[in-house]
Amino acid sequence: MRSTSNSDVRPTLAVWKFASCDGCQLSLLDCEQELLALTGAVRIAHFTEMSRATVSGPYDISLVEGSITTPDDVERIKEVRANSRHLVTIGACAASGGIQALRNFVEPGAYASVVYTHPEYLETLETSTPISAHVAVDYELHGCPIDRHQLLEVLLAFLAGRRPVVAGHSVCQECKARSTVCLLVSDKTACLGPVTRAGCGALCPSVGRGCFGCFGPSDSANVASLTARLRLLGRSDGELDRLLQTFNAAAPAFRSGVGAGRVAAVALEQSRRPSHEGAEQ
Repeated sequence: MRSTSNSDVRPTLAVWKFASCDGCQLSLLDCEQELLALTGAVRIAHFTEMSRATVSGPYDISLVEGSITTPDDVERIKEVRANSRHLVTIGACAASGGIQALRNFVEPGAYASVVYTHPEYLETLETSTPISAHVAVDYELHGCPIDRHQLLEVLLAFLAGRRPVVAGHSVCQECKARSTVCLLVSDKTACLGPVTRAGCGALCPSVGRGCFGCFGPSDSANVASLTARLRLLGRSDGELDRLLQTFNAAAPAFRSGVGAGRVAAVALEQSRRPSHEGAEQ
C-alpha cells in the first residue's frame, strides 16, 4: 500500500463516525500496547476520537462506525468511499443499522414524536441502514462493540494483503471450548447462542445469562429452527420479538426470524402427532 505523504511511507488509516455511540472506535484505543505497534505500521490520518489533527486523503484503509440515518450521512459516506482504497465497517450499527434500526419496524417518525418536543426540526431518513446499503464495503467486522483482537486481525490482514481470519461460527462453539453448560438445554433459558456469531468468548452464557446476539447472525444461522424450539418451550411471540430486536434488529436473519419460527414450530408440532392414515385404510 502507498501513503499519500512523501515523507512518510506508512499506509494511511482513517476512522469515521456516523450514527453510533463511539464504542467501536474506542475498541481501537483499547488496544493499548498493541496500539503503539500499530501506529508504527500505519499512519493514523483521521480519527477525531483521538485527535483533531487530520491528513487529507485518499486513505489506504478507512474504518467506518455507525449507520446511515440522515441525508447528509448518505453524501458523506460516498465521499469516504471515494477517498478510501479499502473500506471496513466496524460494529452492529455499520453492519446492520444498529439499535437505532428499531425505528425501521414502526411508522416513520413514531419514535421522534415521543422523544423530541419539536420533531419537525429533524431531518432524518425514514430508516437506519447499514453502510453496505449505500456503498461497496470490503469487509464487515461485527459486534456491539467489536472485539479488539478481531479488529487487529482485520487491520493486519489488509496490511499483508490477505483475507482476515475471523470466526463465522456460532457462540455455541465458544461455550463448548470453555466447558460452559448449555443454558438452553439445562435451564430452558432463551439464548441466541446457536445463531449468533462468535467473538465475545461466550461471555454471557459463562455467567448464566442467555446470549442476546450482540455479534449478529452467524454464517450458518438457522433462526427459524431456534425460534421454533423456543416457542415449544413456552416463549411467546412478544418475547421472541424482544429477543431478536436489539443491536442487530435489522440483520436479515434476525428481522425475519420470528415469523419463520412460528411457521417452523407449527410444522414441527404437526410432525410429532401420530398419523391415523394407516388405521383409516
